[in-house]
Amino acid sequence: MKRPIRIANFSGYLGDRFTALDEAVAGDPVDVLMGDYLAEVTLAALAGRHRQDPGLGYVEYFLGQLRPNLRALAGRGVKVVTNAGGFNPAGLATAVRELAEAEGVTLTVAHIEGDNVVSRLGEYAGAGHRLEHLDTGQPLSSWGVEPLAANAYLGGWGIAAALAEGADIVVCGRVTDASLTAGPAAWWHGWRPDDWDALAGAVAAGHVIECGPHAVGGNFSGFTRIANGVTPGFPIAEIAADGSSVITKHARDGGEVTVDTVTAQIVYEIQGPRYLNPDVTVHLDTLRLHREGPDRVRISGVTGSPPPPTTKVAVFGLLGFSLVNTVYVTAPDVDAKIELLRAQLTRDLPDGIEDLDLTRIGTAAEDPETQWDATVALRVMATAKDRETLVRLNLPQRLLSLYLQSIPGFYHDGGTTMPGSPRPRIDYWPATLPVTAVAHRVVFGDGRTIEVAPPPQTALSPQPVHPEPVETPVTQRVRRAPLGVIAHARSGDKGGNSNVGVWVSDERAWPWLRTALSTSELRRLLPEVKDLDVVRHEFPHLRAVHFVLRGLLGTGGSSNLRVDQVGKAIGEYLRARHLPIPEELLDDVPH
Repeated sequence: MKRPIRIANFSGYLGDRFTALDEAVAGDPVDVLMGDYLAEVTLAALAGRHRQDPGLGYVEYFLGQLRPNLRALAGRGVKVVTNAGGFNPAGLATAVRELAEAEGVTLTVAHIEGDNVVSRLGEYAGAGHRLEHLDTGQPLSSWGVEPLAANAYLGGWGIAAALAEGADIVVCGRVTDASLTAGPAAWWHGWRPDDWDALAGAVAAGHVIECGPHAVGGNFSGFTRIANGVTPGFPIAEIAADGSSVITKHARDGGEVTVDTVTAQIVYEIQGPRYLNPDVTVHLDTLRLHREGPDRVRISGVTGSPPPPTTKVAVFGLLGFSLVNTVYVTAPDVDAKIELLRAQLTRDLPDGIEDLDLTRIGTAAEDPETQWDATVALRVMATAKDRETLVRLNLPQRLLSLYLQSIPGFYHDGGTTMPGSPRPRIDYWPATLPVTAVAHRVVFGDGRTIEVAPPPQTALSPQPVHPEPVETPVTQRVRRAPLGVIAHARSGDKGGNSNVGVWVSDERAWPWLRTALSTSELRRLLPEVKDLDVVRHEFPHLRAVHFVLRGLLGTGGSSNLRVDQVGKAIGEYLRARHLPIPEELLDDVPH
């Protein structure tokens, strides 16, 4: 048996810290460097870039990150795996080869293709594939939007095959985020495609490290207790032959790896205890976490089963255009002032305006000590099918023209200009497609290709149904306090759904949390979801309750009208809400 493979992350999304690859190369020894760039909203943005210039559509600044580190990577034999290829992995692979040649470095570069299926949509329809919506079951033909991009989620076996054939750098498009870790682990340990438990463990580890500093204290509800949180480092997964792993970080870097920072990432952007991937179905409810030492958390007990017979296809289409401006309203009489603004802004709208949405952000203090305590922001967003309609609307001028004829205490930020250029609104359709209908191949610079077979076995694995907790008479003394005093949370997006996981560090608080946080209580705490379909699950080993809020994000983060477009703040909003908490739990909270 080989020693565990050490896989270090250097990017969690497009826009992550540019110096992260430098930091990883200068950090502790690792075998593979993994960079994840492709969130769903990122794909939507890259789709437009690729359409404007088919030679692009990949993450261009990855080349800038890679250039100064090429010699060190080649000298140490460290592999690089990334999905920075976006819509054009072949183009990025060519650019990497040219960069290596210019730097005088010999490296073998391969790319993974087959995920881009937009040109095959007609073929799929002719073959009877309906590309049903993942949540509604409706066929793609009912969408009413012309697809401009469609990418199937591939697994990690193409990456494993590329590494086995000597690739030093593997460029991917839309593989699942966790495949960037599971593929190298399968290559390193020589796993078979039906080593379900080992694969599931690697996918779980990949899910933890795929978002970079998330696992090291970034975006963490307990951030006030994280050491050196100004610059949290990037995580490392040490994955053993049985799929168990240890999550750690480079010793010299900031942040911390704790059971809670790892839990935060496990409950992030999932649909429930069954975590579906193209290579394996991961049973997250069997997962255990154990602190092995400072900045070392072991993940064990993960079990796996065959993957589903279908894979997800991210289909994007141009829904229209939007324009957003933000102005400020000063107390008193904030509600009445906003209503007058609404009436004035919606008067004589040009034909073709679909929405003119006004969102109030914040609440003025009762007795404000400063002008800013008396101020709320008002976000004004207009949408239309075509750009020209929004240009005719001229939203900045419409707002500026109200200064002498509208409300007192109304202004915009004088330190900036009000944007007037409409932006595309990209709609999202998460489709399903049989895995056997998707090509998956490895391509090397010399033209060699390797065809990757579909999984040897598939199976449907529906999410378990967990009954609502039974309300019990309160026998303890309680005190109203914010949920966040004793509980952590993290939330995120999956298409039009938002998820939120809530957990407690103290095992004594778990019986209270699972009983208190019922679906009906969540609806009370979050009035915005009172009419939505809410799915609730429990993770006893993590002391967590997890919710999927179906439709909270409309049809997807790239097209909905919410200010918090992708639901990243739902967890903290929930933690800010007050509810009755047993006093004995509150008394034990460290201050």
